[in-house]
Amino acid sequence: MARYLLDTNHLSPLVTLGHSLRERVLVRMAEGDEFCVATVCAAEVVYGIGILPRAEANLAEWDRLKSGFTHLQVELFEAERAGHLQIALRRAGVQFKTVDAIIAAVALRDQLMLLTTDGDFTAVPGLERDNWLA
Repeated sequence: MARYLLDTNHLSPLVTLGHSLRERVLVRMAEGDEFCVATVCAAEVVYGIGILPRAEANLAEWDRLKSGFTHLQVELFEAERAGHLQIALRRAGVQFKTVDAIIAAVALRDQLMLLTTDGDFTAVPGLERDNWLA
């Protein structure tokens, strides 16, 4: 069984019926793979899908899908780890958003493969990532 953490850019398309990523994730879930969502991504996805023209349908589909994911809380340790990660990357000349640092800290904590299109994560040491939208 594989375990994944979904970045917002991999979570948002899942509310679109017929989207190839949605189909892939649902099949893998049925096969026993675990897909996780950090609470900070839940906030981003609700905002992102809620401002689109299909907001009502998107939010209804999110309400239907969300119970199938493991929801991961961000504790003080991960928040501080995210801050230290931002400091280290800034010293190396890389700007890294706080939300992304928190997502990375959660993925590292739980040893999850991060599914993302965001190239900024390549600067995070030890972080496993993949892009299923490539």
